[in-house]
Amino acid sequence: MSHIRIVVESGSDISPELAAKYGISVVPMHVAFDDDVREDGTFDPQEVVDFYTRTGRTPKTSGSNTEDFSRIFDQIHSEDPEAGILYLAYSAATTVSYSCGVAAMEGRDYVRAVDTKMVTIGQAMIAVCMAEKLLKHPEWDLDRAKEEAEKLVKIAHVSFVPRNLDFLRAGGRCTNSTALIGNILHIVPLIDTIDGLLVATKKYRGRFSSVITKMMTEYTEQYHLSKDRLFIALTPGFEETLKEVIRKTAENLSYHNLVWLNTGGVITTHGGAGAFGIAGLSEDGVRD
Repeated sequence: MSHIRIVVESGSDISPELAAKYGISVVPMHVAFDDDVREDGTFDPQEVVDFYTRTGRTPKTSGSNTEDFSRIFDQIHSEDPEAGILYLAYSAATTVSYSCGVAAMEGRDYVRAVDTKMVTIGQAMIAVCMAEKLLKHPEWDLDRAKEEAEKLVKIAHVSFVPRNLDFLRAGGRCTNSTALIGNILHIVPLIDTIDGLLVATKKYRGRFSSVITKMMTEYTEQYHLSKDRLFIALTPGFEETLKEVIRKTAENLSYHNLVWLNTGGVITTHGGAGAFGIAGLSEDGVRD
């Protein structure tokens, strides 16, 4: 069995079940409901939606701090002094978490860091895939594990579509007029992750069920995503009927293994209610 432990932030949206299965430790990010600052993962993300409904504003999010990382690193080291730690970081371009994690590595030569350039299920996917590789290769040392994780980063893709533009407007990511027109015309953006940055790469128009089908078809084909599995993220309020659209679309595209994950407070704050995302690995190993 590998003597390397994986660490991710809560913004990866990895489930407690997957974290327990693979021995992955989760460092909390933070969500502020005005003066009430909470650790992501300690509250129902529906509270984010309720806060927006009540105030018309979204909570504020912040990354994991150096103390958060130090606490987790020390806990792992105390439990197993011989274990190496591979920190697979939430995109460094979007948060201070990575720099705080690196700062916490000072004096801890048993830790290595890799910027996954991913958020939400993209980060979770890399962590799970890396954990599986470590189970197959217990002989890998920490530096070899870091190299292999960096290879996964190069072929990983994650994207999501919000149900509407209300949360993007409330969070200052689009104007009131853009949100109003977009909602009236049923226009939603595709938010892609490119070199660690969240970028709106195209727009879809129509019923959300049709958007789901078109987005999944185009995205999986564009990046030649492996048929092995897809990771699916859902924010609070995602309807069961739309889950069935995802299942049927995936089946039609020959994806029979879906890993369903629910977003936590950080990602719900940015994605809003009823949003969904997908993540996969390019089977040809080349990022377009």
